[in-house]
Amino acid sequence: MTKPLLVFDGDCGFCRRWIAHWQALTGDRVRYAPFQEVAGQFPQISLEQSQQSVQLVESDGTVSSGAKAVVRTLTDVPGKRWLRWAYEHVPGIAMGMEWSYRLIARHRGAGATVTRWLWGDHVGPESYRLTRWVFLRLLGLVYLIAFLSLGTQIHGLVGRDGISPAGAFLQAARGHLGAAAYWFAPTLCWLSSSDATLTLLCVGGAVLAIFLIVGFAPVPVLTLLWAAYLSLTVIGQEFLAFQWDILLLETGFLAIFLAPLRIRPRWPAHDAQPPAPVLWLLRWLLFRLIFSSGAVKLVSGDPTWRSLTALTYHYETQPLPTWIGWYAHQMPVWFHEASCAVMFAVELGAPFLIFAPRRLRAWGCGILLALQGLIVLTGNYTFFNLLTVALCLLLLDDAMWLTLRGGPSGPAAAQAERAGCPERERGTSEAEHRSDDRPRWGRSSGAGRTTPEARKPWPRWVIAPVAAAILLLSIVPVLALFRGRLPGPRPLIEAYRAAAPFHLVNSYGLFAVMTTSRPEIIVEGSHDGVAWQAYEFRFKPGEPTRPPGFVAPHQPRLDWQMWFAALGRYEANPWFIRFCERLLRDTPEVLALLAKNPFPEAPPRYVRAVLYDYRFTDLATKREEGAWWRRARLRLYCPALSLKHP
Repeated sequence: MTKPLLVFDGDCGFCRRWIAHWQALTGDRVRYAPFQEVAGQFPQISLEQSQQSVQLVESDGTVSSGAKAVVRTLTDVPGKRWLRWAYEHVPGIAMGMEWSYRLIARHRGAGATVTRWLWGDHVGPESYRLTRWVFLRLLGLVYLIAFLSLGTQIHGLVGRDGISPAGAFLQAARGHLGAAAYWFAPTLCWLSSSDATLTLLCVGGAVLAIFLIVGFAPVPVLTLLWAAYLSLTVIGQEFLAFQWDILLLETGFLAIFLAPLRIRPRWPAHDAQPPAPVLWLLRWLLFRLIFSSGAVKLVSGDPTWRSLTALTYHYETQPLPTWIGWYAHQMPVWFHEASCAVMFAVELGAPFLIFAPRRLRAWGCGILLALQGLIVLTGNYTFFNLLTVALCLLLLDDAMWLTLRGGPSGPAAAQAERAGCPERERGTSEAEHRSDDRPRWGRSSGAGRTTPEARKPWPRWVIAPVAAAILLLSIVPVLALFRGRLPGPRPLIEAYRAAAPFHLVNSYGLFAVMTTSRPEIIVEGSHDGVAWQAYEFRFKPGEPTRPPGFVAPHQPRLDWQMWFAALGRYEANPWFIRFCERLLRDTPEVLALLAKNPFPEAPPRYVRAVLYDYRFTDLATKREEGAWWRRARLRLYCPALSLKHP
């Protein structure tokens, strides 16, 4: 006998299920047979032994059973070799494995039930080629939205005549930091910060995003996309300092090493499997994103979150609510409290399903997708929700997608497996049985197999150090979430700080403290300082009768920044003074960011800002007056400014 033979109980559905899994792992290095077929060939294996545990007959005639047979069977499987080493060299491991094996063997019926609960009807090695294909196209769509959305505003925000010119920012950074500015402000705009360069970055980014969507040269395209968006994030200053911007950068960087090494677009079946360490790092990113969003609400000590009353304020005080958010605000207090409790259960509990077996992982994916759907309906959070959805889909393996389309791993196969019919009894060959858990689309046309060049994977000497570095750095913000300061060894902290300008690893957590009121800034201009007319923004609340609308996935970044400015003082927001100056100068690029310029013929002599308190109306008021908001004047936010009297 030239190959080891694993003998198992062919009448046991639990055994067949896991034998199929091991078969897919070991390939043709190990043969498998039910003892009912080969019992007479091995008189040294009794019927009782065969019924109690699997038996491994090696090429030299050596027989091992139980957990020892399992670990020796998986000896040559990449990623599993440590099992045999631990079994043979670590004290207590062999005893623990054998005890666990005997426990499961005595309760194989329950084991089969638990297997179905946790893994479903597919327990083979999980493939993620199709999942990666979907993820990269969604990521390309997010990049496309981000670049197009920013491109419509970039000149008014950070252009030469914008609110916070990129050139002035880089000049100040270089004057303050010297040569270190190139590290702490990593941007291609050091070469040129002209308006043409800003346009080129946005348009070029959009074109590259289309290349990613069609699957052309994904690795170099993703690298350029990340570099371009990092460049814009740096010179965007406060206008690109949002959590979804850094989330896109962290996701985009990891996606470089997830993408297949190829140039021409093709169906994912022809690509190598995604590197498992990178896939798990993206899941770890999703865990940190969701879990941190729940944890910061409790760690902050905010009383509205702890009393479950935060959602009674959230819908009307969030930056850009929708009209559905208006209706959600009208729900009774008990509904908001129950919704808050469910939200905590999702954000603090569901993330742990990310690392669970495949069926629980699918449930976790569904729960997180439902949460994102509710957020989309009630608030405008740009491309954040779509990017989170893309990360959630990485929890699904290819077999789940095929199940959804009724493929070979779908309902029909699952029903046959539950009925206890071995695949070979349904007319498939032994070779097909070994690869039954592999998606049928994984076979190329023509020769029946993909070429080695087509399946070329990322080399381990690249993936291993990158994955190790990202994992170590990501520990710092997680621990800091609970300790309120950077913990851990000093070298790790310094490494985290050194990498911070590149946003390779970030901290997350939205709405740590709930705003219980909505101050809103109304900017006004005047020719004489007596009669004042308001500037109308495109999307933020202004006229009370204008309904809150849907603007996502576009992000009006000036409107968003006005929400943050209203929570503080104008002295703490230098950009706001520059914004008022641009209005006094009648700057076209900045006026283009607004919905209405009340001074079309000549700029005003004075500009001021008034602070109002905005609240949602109730159903009766809306029916009678048609107003979505009621507002009350609080005070001047910024006194009257003029070019002659700054």
